[in-house]
Amino acid sequence: MTEFHLTDDFTPKGSQPEAIGKLSAGLARSEQFQTLLGVTGSGKTFTIANVIEEAQRPTLVIAHNKTLAAQLYNEFRDFFPENRVEYFVSYYDYYQPESYIPKRDMYIEKDAQINPKIEQMRLAATASLLSRRDVIVVASVSCIYGLGNPEHFYNMGFEVKVRDRLRRDDLLRRLVDILFERNDVELAPGRFRVKGDTVDIVPGYFNNIIRIELFGDEVDRISEVDRVTGQRLEQMEYFYVYPARHFVIPEQEKMRAVASIRTELDAWLPNLGMLEAHRLEQRTLYDLEMIEETGSCKGIENYSRHFDGRAAGEKPYCLLDYFPKDFLMVIDESHQTLPQLRAMYHGDYSRKKSLVEYGFRLPSAFDNRPLKFDEFQRYMQSVIFVSATPGEYELERSKVAEQIIRPTGLVDPAVEIRPIEGQIRDVIGEIRSTIERGDRILLTTLTKRLAEELSEHLAAQGIKTRYLHSEIDTLERTEIIRQLRLGRYDVLVGINLLREGLDIPEVGFIGILDADKEGFLRDARSLIQIIGRAARNVNSRVVLYADTVTDSIRRAMAETERRRAIQLAYNRKHKITPQTIKKPIREKVVEITDVKHIPKREIPNLLIELEAEMREAAERLDFERAIAVRETIKKLREHGVPALPE
Repeated sequence: MTEFHLTDDFTPKGSQPEAIGKLSAGLARSEQFQTLLGVTGSGKTFTIANVIEEAQRPTLVIAHNKTLAAQLYNEFRDFFPENRVEYFVSYYDYYQPESYIPKRDMYIEKDAQINPKIEQMRLAATASLLSRRDVIVVASVSCIYGLGNPEHFYNMGFEVKVRDRLRRDDLLRRLVDILFERNDVELAPGRFRVKGDTVDIVPGYFNNIIRIELFGDEVDRISEVDRVTGQRLEQMEYFYVYPARHFVIPEQEKMRAVASIRTELDAWLPNLGMLEAHRLEQRTLYDLEMIEETGSCKGIENYSRHFDGRAAGEKPYCLLDYFPKDFLMVIDESHQTLPQLRAMYHGDYSRKKSLVEYGFRLPSAFDNRPLKFDEFQRYMQSVIFVSATPGEYELERSKVAEQIIRPTGLVDPAVEIRPIEGQIRDVIGEIRSTIERGDRILLTTLTKRLAEELSEHLAAQGIKTRYLHSEIDTLERTEIIRQLRLGRYDVLVGINLLREGLDIPEVGFIGILDADKEGFLRDARSLIQIIGRAARNVNSRVVLYADTVTDSIRRAMAETERRRAIQLAYNRKHKITPQTIKKPIREKVVEITDVKHIPKREIPNLLIELEAEMREAAERLDFERAIAVRETIKKLREHGVPALPE
């Protein structure tokens, strides 16, 4: 059995050794809840990695947003290159849920765009969990949403071994049964092709081809083949083929489910008015016909209770059911993640209530849902909460391991309060001086509109600026942050996206505009988190623009000063000179296709650069790159600049 092996040049320093020892001892004593209260930049992820290596247990790390999850995923991959580190977040690039607005008699059909790369990563996560123990899954809160039955997912898969008796037609039939599609022209995850006695499969969770070569009715050879070059990479004795999708149902279960749906329909129709009953009957009978003929239908997840054989109200299967019972749960930025986990069920229920009452869905649609919080708590058998500002839930239930001293000797940044009047002029002065010394800048505003206007104003002043907002695709956000670190631009403006988990050592100044406006974005915890973004650079400073010292500002500054005092005392005692964190910048993993984060005033210069890049790509016959750049140019012109004259 493969064990977790932490591969890193660093050794625990500062508060890390004490925190690692305390948390590991707690796990050994089977303590249910523990909290790692670690200041920003103290290496909380490295501490957790050491605890995982000590515990040797499959681990689920839950983050409250996709950007943070992506960052944690990359960090754990670096720590555990010999083990399986997986990524599990919502696979929708765009998602408009099905809903009905009674006051306007408006039905809104579900519309979604699935990211195939993320869907592949989700399948890889579940396949890894069912086949080995050295697995870390970094997930967003979507991990508590309904997923296919893990028993069906595993049992409908099948193992292929060299020298097995296996007819080619039987192999093809089994692939189709677990939702693989035949395509002899273009292979992609979830597809297979056939050439004589050779069957090429690309599992939904795999990048390369698995080639199964038959000799008569016997498996002669199994190989991994590079999907691009066709080169044989590895010879295998066996390979387990998991289904191409999570929702797979054995044939006998499908027929039982169809009968169960008909029974529910007959029982529910008398509860509706004539119009609603007619609408529901037509829709459901059409869905049943599609399921019987094709095995699926649009919105099939709304019937998941029937396919799973669950009783009404019984919790759905989710990612957590794929873990063994002794798994370790790490809830990162728990003060944000736990409230989201609590809220997900109620939001889903309120939307579906109108759909059921007005005859668009059967009541069983309620059971296609995220876990209720009390259901989620049943999985919380061995939990480590991680936060610089843990909430009451964590503090009341767990023992706390503090991690205040950073390995680099860095102390929390100096915080200054300045008046709101003239804040933009003051910010521009700070930006220019910060750029001169080679550092980057984060600015946080209270509203999206102000963030956009500020981005445009800074661009007009000749300052390279970008705006990070919620409409940017998951993977593109990581690339925007990477470009900030590289110095492609100097200022990143946002609302609440510049808080928990963003690790940018190059940031030398943070400006918090309208800091005295009490609320969710300016409470004590939020301010402490924002201030912490500047705790990775020895030259960093934070300015709060406020006319009133609110209770939140007072508490945030008091906590910051408490931590600074502990850190400075430790540095004096051990004669430590603080050093800015050195963190490698990853290679580009995704092309940015969204252009809404670019101020309109910067587009003309950017167009000149892109047109030159497009021509250069075309000259070296890299037409795919040239087309991609051309599409970006097209979007930029639509965003704010008219087409250039021919």
